[in-house]
Amino acid sequence: MIGNIHSVETCGTVDGPGIRYIIFTQGCLLRCQYCHNPDTWSIGSGKDITVEEVIKDLKEYLPFIRASNGGITVSGGEPLLHLPFVTELFKECRKLGIHTALDSSGGCFSETPFFIRGLDELLKYTDLVLLDIKHINDQKHRKLTGKPNAHILRFAHYLDEKNIPVWIRHVLVPGITDSKEDLTNLGQFIRTLSNVEKVEILPYHKLGVYKWNVLGLTYPLEDIQPPSEEAVQSAYQLLNVKN
Repeated sequence: MIGNIHSVETCGTVDGPGIRYIIFTQGCLLRCQYCHNPDTWSIGSGKDITVEEVIKDLKEYLPFIRASNGGITVSGGEPLLHLPFVTELFKECRKLGIHTALDSSGGCFSETPFFIRGLDELLKYTDLVLLDIKHINDQKHRKLTGKPNAHILRFAHYLDEKNIPVWIRHVLVPGITDSKEDLTNLGQFIRTLSNVEKVEILPYHKLGVYKWNVLGLTYPLEDIQPPSEEAVQSAYQLLNVKN
């Protein structure tokens, strides 16, 4: 099975528990204004790699992964655009006893029978989903990402129905995702889910701006600065959920 990926990070520490072997898949349907990897957007322009090649490389890092109770995370781009590849990869990881995590925005979730069959097969081998909810307000979500959020929220409920452990992640962008009303509504939504193990507020940063420049793209949030630690803690309080 061949996948099309952007890159690999061998010792990640923020995308799931422990030390993570992270694969960034190529291709995404969202166009988030704060995206720090816009070079992952285009579909099919990455590097082809087989499941066997990934497993061979991953085994080099197993002592570190196992000592830290870590595992493998497939991120993006959007990993759900690569269902067959990720499924076969996670199957092989399960044989090795490696914890598997999927880092997704749910941006391509669909309730078509074809997609659901593929997703259900993948979820058999998925230990954790890191679900990025970009914005709880649909109109603001469309402005921020170029797409609506109804199917993404449906994806969250689907994972709940399947009892898949989830970490909810939300990027805090001053003036865009940090209003009291929106954070309160996001917290209310999260509390409707029974499978959420952790909620993470990710402070907005500008580390990927140079990529927009290299690609000849206009960065739309040029004047926005990262939030303060106090603002992050205030956001947690407004969400009013367990971390």
